[in-house]
Amino acid sequence: MNINAPRGTADILPKDAVKWQIAESKIKEICARYHFEEIRTPLFEHTELFQRGVGDSTDIVQKEMYTFQDRGGRSLTLRPEGTASVARAFVQNKLFGEIVQPVKLYYFMQMFRYERPQQGRMRQLNQFGVEVLGSDNPAVDAEVIDLAMTIYKELGLKSLKLVINSLGDQESRQNYREALIGHFTPVKEELCHDCQTRLQQNPMRILDCKTDRDHPAMKTAPSILDYLNEESYKYFEQVKAYLDLLGIPYEVDPNLVRGLDYYNHTAFEIMSNAEGFGAITTLAGGGRYNGLIEDIGGPSTPGIGFGMGIERLLMALEAEKVTLEEKGSLDCYLISVGEMAERQAMKILHDLRDKGIRADRDYQGRKMKAQFKTADRLHVKYVLVLGEEEIEKQVISVKNMETQEQTEVSLTDLADSLYNQLYGGKNHE
Repeated sequence: MNINAPRGTADILPKDAVKWQIAESKIKEICARYHFEEIRTPLFEHTELFQRGVGDSTDIVQKEMYTFQDRGGRSLTLRPEGTASVARAFVQNKLFGEIVQPVKLYYFMQMFRYERPQQGRMRQLNQFGVEVLGSDNPAVDAEVIDLAMTIYKELGLKSLKLVINSLGDQESRQNYREALIGHFTPVKEELCHDCQTRLQQNPMRILDCKTDRDHPAMKTAPSILDYLNEESYKYFEQVKAYLDLLGIPYEVDPNLVRGLDYYNHTAFEIMSNAEGFGAITTLAGGGRYNGLIEDIGGPSTPGIGFGMGIERLLMALEAEKVTLEEKGSLDCYLISVGEMAERQAMKILHDLRDKGIRADRDYQGRKMKAQFKTADRLHVKYVLVLGEEEIEKQVISVKNMETQEQTEVSLTDLADSLYNQLYGGKNHE
């Protein structure tokens, strides 16, 4: 019997989960500054949502989805990406009727994609993302990009590169589509099977192909920027002007098309230039998707968003040797010596925890020296020592592990005294 985790999945152990918690906490704090609110959606959706929302021609829909039938014969799919789920929730719950527009949402979601597992790319992946629904102002595009860059920078990353492009509106895309078909048709038989199919379904996806990326026709392919109509060109120029205003450097890459069918106008990726990060450098990607809400039955609503992999974020931090500050998980550790102290220790722990103090104790009956070693490993701020002598005096020995100062505190005053020393009498979370 195979009892290992399935291929493409991984356990996040307590020593690593701390880093996830710190990163997620920082991201949430930044989102609050930008007035984004959290949304949570189901782990699986009706398969049609992703077929219509993500696009039948995408690799995600054609090759990577975990799809199954429930007992009622309905086709369901574990979500492979977050935007379609958020868009469905937006329509179903009539968030387009909210007084405050646009609706600015963020999420932490587990995604599922059946692809070849490699470093930083799993079949079960964790993603943070944002969606702004209800505005086609280019300033929103710049704000979304600014939010993503701010997250990376405030977590400590420095080797970052922002790449942007415009995919234009429907008219621009149609003109470009015809130009791509004309360009690649003469070499169709030289392209991979997927690209031969894409040539009619969605020729822009050819530019995103990893198999044919070194084909000479790729280097001479027409640029989408040459096919932008006046409105699309003006929109892209405004986005770039806002990025310049914010002091966010960027590169324009006409071949950046992103892998999902719903993108139009602004598309962007943030990459890591850190040495040793690996061949796949993309950290986050996103763009504008005006028209998606209508495609799934909602009113005309412009939208933009991005997704960033948490696993890849942590990999980039490691590559740049950035250590997330790991605060001690415990305020104090209680050492009890003797049978009477063992019994009273439970009540003391309860009182401390009831006060909001993070506390623990030894449950293995080890000697005092071994218990002190455990306290050191846990990086606690205070060690409490309770023995028969202390019980007789109704006190407990409190040792400050930073100053090594040791004092005796009345058992009745312990919780209040420790709380004041730890938090200065202020409320804490």
